[in-house]
Amino acid sequence: MVIMSVARSVLLFLLAAVAEIGGAWLIWQGVREQRGWLWIGAGVVALGAYGFVATLQPDAHFGRILAAYGGVFVAGSLAWGMALDGFRPDRYDLAGALVCLVGVGVIMYAPRA
Repeated sequence: MVIMSVARSVLLFLLAAVAEIGGAWLIWQGVREQRGWLWIGAGVVALGAYGFVATLQPDAHFGRILAAYGGVFVAGSLAWGMALDGFRPDRYDLAGALVCLVGVGVIMYAPRA
């Protein structure tokens, strides 16, 4: 039961990351790369989806969910940049992302009384 809850939570964090990072990237492309309003509109929709997906986390504490998601966002943003923009993180980027993901684990999955 605990493993399924953690697996669901991790999947929701990944979906939220795709929605938020993807939405921000679409808006970036629409504005900075002059791809137009369709890209910007799709980004706004994706950002709205992110807000919804975050509410599906099994933990009921908004602050905890958003704090933990911050770590997922850091690592996910680097991965997105690598996959779609040719960004190559250095060892400090990777170390920072790892620290953030460890923080996610502690915040979300540490045993609590």
